[in-house]
Amino acid sequence: MLEFLLELLLGIFFEAAFEFVANLLGALILHVFEWLFARGEIATPFFAFLAFLSFGGAAGLLSLLLLPHPLVHRARIPGISLVVSPILAGLGMALVGSALRRRSKEPTQIESFAYGFAFALGMSIVRFFLAKSH
Repeated sequence: MLEFLLELLLGIFFEAAFEFVANLLGALILHVFEWLFARGEIATPFFAFLAFLSFGGAAGLLSLLLLPHPLVHRARIPGISLVVSPILAGLGMALVGSALRRRSKEPTQIESFAYGFAFALGMSIVRFFLAKSH
């Protein structure tokens, strides 16, 4: 039982960490585009959520080129990573946004819980269904 819980928690942690790093890379890319061009945010929250969900899906597809197999073995509870990992990644991005605001910097949209969650969810969905099992 303890082995099962440890395996489940470690799997969720590694997947969330991977998605968080992908979110950070997405935020960095957005910061570069913002610097190069005018500040461009998607005004409607619903469309912004869909856009970040799509960006996450695209990032998931790109990640499959480098890492075609699941990052960790499938959990005994199928699909748990589709819920927990995006929540953890969203919380991480909210912390990044909060840290930027404390330094009087303007965070991008992805540096919030909702859009960080959407990005990670898109990435999770693609990797869950398309990563090749060992």
